[in-house]
Amino acid sequence: MVTGNIFHCRKNSWPPEEYVSRHTLHLFDFDSAGPPKHAWRRRLNSHANILKEFSITFMEAIKMVRLGIRLWSYVREEASHGRKAPIDPFTRESCKPSASQGVPLGGMGSGSISRGFRGEFRQWQIVPGTCDSSPVMANQFSIFVSRDSGNKKYASVLAPGQHEGLGKARDEGISSWGWNLSGQHSTYHALFPRAWTIYDGEPDPELKVSCRQISPFIPHNYKETSLPTAVFVYTLVNTGRERAKVSLLFTWANSIGGVSHLSGDQVNEPFMTAKGNPPVTFAIAACETQNVNVTVLPCFGLTEGRSVTARQMWDKMMQDGQFDRQNFNSGPSMPSSPGETLCAAVSASAWVEPHGKCTIAFSLAWSSPKIKFLKGSSYHRRYTKFYGTSERAALNLAHDALTNYKRWEEEIEKWQSPILNDQRLPEWYKFTLFNELYFLVAGGTVWIDSSLPSTNVKNDQDSPEDAQRVDVKVTEAEVNRRHTTISQYSTTSGCNGSTGDGLKNNSDPAVTQNKRNSNNLSEHFKWQDQLDDYDDVGRFLYLEGVEYIMWNTYDVHFYASFALLGLFPKIELNIQRDFAKAVLSEDGRRVKFLAEGNYGIRKVRGAVPHDLGTHDPWNEMNAYNIHDTSKWKDLNPKFVLQVYRDFAATGDMQFGVDVWPAVRTAMEYMEQFDRDDDGLIENDGFPDQTYDAWTVHGVSAYCGCLWLAALQAAAAMAEQIGDRFFAETCKTKFCTAKSAFEKKLWNGSYFKYDSGSSSNSKSIQADQLAGQWYTASSGLAPLFDELKIRSALQKIYDFNVMKVKGGRMGAVNGMHLNGKVDETCMQSREIWTGVTYAVAANMILAGMEKEAFATAEGIFIAGWSEEGFGYWFQTPEAWTMDGHFRSLIYMRPLAIWGMQWALSIPKAILDAPKVNMMDKILISPATFSLSLTETGVRKIANKAKCFGNSVLHCAC
Repeated sequence: MVTGNIFHCRKNSWPPEEYVSRHTLHLFDFDSAGPPKHAWRRRLNSHANILKEFSITFMEAIKMVRLGIRLWSYVREEASHGRKAPIDPFTRESCKPSASQGVPLGGMGSGSISRGFRGEFRQWQIVPGTCDSSPVMANQFSIFVSRDSGNKKYASVLAPGQHEGLGKARDEGISSWGWNLSGQHSTYHALFPRAWTIYDGEPDPELKVSCRQISPFIPHNYKETSLPTAVFVYTLVNTGRERAKVSLLFTWANSIGGVSHLSGDQVNEPFMTAKGNPPVTFAIAACETQNVNVTVLPCFGLTEGRSVTARQMWDKMMQDGQFDRQNFNSGPSMPSSPGETLCAAVSASAWVEPHGKCTIAFSLAWSSPKIKFLKGSSYHRRYTKFYGTSERAALNLAHDALTNYKRWEEEIEKWQSPILNDQRLPEWYKFTLFNELYFLVAGGTVWIDSSLPSTNVKNDQDSPEDAQRVDVKVTEAEVNRRHTTISQYSTTSGCNGSTGDGLKNNSDPAVTQNKRNSNNLSEHFKWQDQLDDYDDVGRFLYLEGVEYIMWNTYDVHFYASFALLGLFPKIELNIQRDFAKAVLSEDGRRVKFLAEGNYGIRKVRGAVPHDLGTHDPWNEMNAYNIHDTSKWKDLNPKFVLQVYRDFAATGDMQFGVDVWPAVRTAMEYMEQFDRDDDGLIENDGFPDQTYDAWTVHGVSAYCGCLWLAALQAAAAMAEQIGDRFFAETCKTKFCTAKSAFEKKLWNGSYFKYDSGSSSNSKSIQADQLAGQWYTASSGLAPLFDELKIRSALQKIYDFNVMKVKGGRMGAVNGMHLNGKVDETCMQSREIWTGVTYAVAANMILAGMEKEAFATAEGIFIAGWSEEGFGYWFQTPEAWTMDGHFRSLIYMRPLAIWGMQWALSIPKAILDAPKVNMMDKILISPATFSLSLTETGVRKIANKAKCFGNSVLHCAC
């Protein structure tokens, strides 16, 4: 909930001592059990308010009524074919969004599950392009504590309160469990990709419990970052005078979200059997050590009719603190009936001596090896390169997670420590920088092993013997998407241990060897960036947002790409290769554009696509059909700018040669939009840019500045590639275009929104210097003199930032000189989170660090702080002046990594060859055009390796 004081106070520090007692922190000061110094924090009893969505004004509705009718018709047409439209504002989920999110689970591109800060598993994105936000409340950790004297017993689900939807108070389901945790003394601490939950004397006042959630998100590690698994490490500290028997319980339902657990025909059995169709398989596991005893319950139900119900399971744990050992030998259960939910459980119990400590580790893994887009081919996910496509992969993933998580943590800490220890940086920035990376897991990411259909990928089947040699107790759940059948298994896989807080990893062959076609990484892990061929890292997709279902939306990736370039540069280069190929392709299929109702073709040669598609990515691009994006003015310059930045940052000459034909083609394509031969492109009186509801007339600050930057980047790249003539042509055009741009838009203190005569043409646009942002980020010379750059940024800070709630909400997109927000359209009056981060990055590059952090802090205060609107781990594209959101879980806020890029420009950028845009040769009017002869194009294209038999078409 937003309170009045959000705009009047500033909190500079969130020390763990404000949330956890110093005594408890001291007890957990070992083995990473305690929460970190810098983290996003909440108490488990915090209210998770329902989020409020934006609404359009009456006048906006009038303007968009025709678009709305056409869009409604299109949504219905797609639904008739069993497909979801990429943009569907008419359908709402039954589970309303709330301020309850937390750090998601798993690596990138293999399906994701999020976990709320109060402990619920939610936001299911196992099937590409689908997201179910409803929590599956049977998926829980629970604790059972008894003392030697027998006088004190505690049992509780480790999540606070009776949650909505748990059913009747006296049924056989999970309502019969002990929901006794108040959450008053329990806290959550998030620093992606890890999270800590501290139970400070709950439910047992004499037992301190820490749960550490770990996912394998490791920069530059293109193997383990692809793994769909997570580990939960529980650290128990007994502060009492009697020893305590502590049993931890992990329960899991056969579900991939929604109502999949009610489909029927579910079977639980103790061992894995092969199926003919690719399944979705879950595995839950616990590590049995010398001090920790692990037992399983392969099957229980949530209703009467099962041999074991949820109530009976709970009563068994209350009485014995464990299950029967013979459960490991049980056979298949009876298939479930429609509407019936089957679950499984794994329990780990240990005695904790007075003032003693104990560690218990659980893992969760899921395996969905094959993905199939509705209109396209099937592919195998990246992790199958290392674990194969066998149903046994989830079991092996669960095992390896328990074996390797300590090394993962070492690598994560090595990556994060320099930033966390940088005293120059505000505390809110440090943890928000890492936490915004949640989107690379929870943003519907897909990471495939190769571009070949899955039928051509080897199916790596593990032998049954490999799964039976070791001692981690695993419970698996298999979900077959095609037939909607679900089966569960409990089996043996994993690690062997000899102590309560560690794994034995130096003698047991089952631990030190992998029984698959790929070897385990060595104990001293080495980065693979230098060793892999670029094709070896596969291909990568991520959604524009969970509400805008389009893959790799390019105008938004422009802002978000700094995260991938800095952390996984080979993925970023492959994304650019995909778009380079797309530039040189054409798709002549007829498409209706909904804004105007006119028709065109899906993809025009020379135009950068808006996205790589929805239902058949890479093959059917431009799922976005509101406008004809072949006429947009920002996509092509953004392509050139991103390619040059990546080329300069990586120093990868082969990449530069590969994509150069597409870069030049993209530049040549834009010449058609220079209608007065001043070297500058003009907009066409409709929203032909990323601000696709904000009309532009004539020359615009946003697109014009991007074009100037693209001319400079193209010239610099051309010189390094060896295309000297094209470099000089770009220099000449830059000089004339810059003169025209400044003459038409500079008013003495900032660049006007556009050169038209509309009521908002003089508006102050927050994003007016986007091209300068990229120029500075790429080590190129400034587009304008320093005084103009700083003057424009200061104007943005004074008006777009500080005149909006005192700077506590971010930068509004449009602002009039009279200090009133530009309400020309929905987007002009919105605050875009990612654009605010980009503006802040631009300020850093201009030497305005104080203004930069004050600008970006508005996003933290309004979106992430305890007094804000509640958008943590679901940062939206935008919010309105009253904090109502548009499009949760959105790509663009990854632009915060553009700030970090600005703070630590890579040495390769600083050392890259510089281009003097004023050092040009004389070019005759006949050759002033950017276009070259086809012979010249092919000469350089012959050097490229990534285009195969692509046909290059150039204007002459």
